[in-house]
Amino acid sequence: MKKDIPQHKVEDVAIAVVPRENDLDDELWDSYIINLRENPIQGVLINSKGYGELNGEQIKTTVLRHFFEEISGNTYLQIEPIQTKLFDITNEYWVSFKYQDYMYDKKYVFVKGSLSKINFTEIPLIGRKGIMIK
Repeated sequence: MKKDIPQHKVEDVAIAVVPRENDLDDELWDSYIINLRENPIQGVLINSKGYGELNGEQIKTTVLRHFFEEISGNTYLQIEPIQTKLFDITNEYWVSFKYQDYMYDKKYVFVKGSLSKINFTEIPLIGRKGIMIK
């Protein structure tokens, strides 16, 4: 039965979007996965996509998939660059991983307009300012 399946909540895994330090035009930022746990997570699969309305027309970006065999505890890895012109649509990262013999998954959604410098916070482990969903 469905009620017999344990539902574990994803904790201590975050997605952050951070501007590049050396990009003078500010056209590209980078997205990162951050493992805030003490122990590694395995078999990390990340699907990313953008969707929404831009200039009066519906658009969808290509779905990109990234796989990491393992992400060590208290570390981060770059997922992909993201163009700032895509900040006017919703950007979604769906993360699945294995931790202590259980599969976890969580959808991290940066809604239209949320990727903005007014929403900056200090990103742990990376040590720079950006936007993070935990």
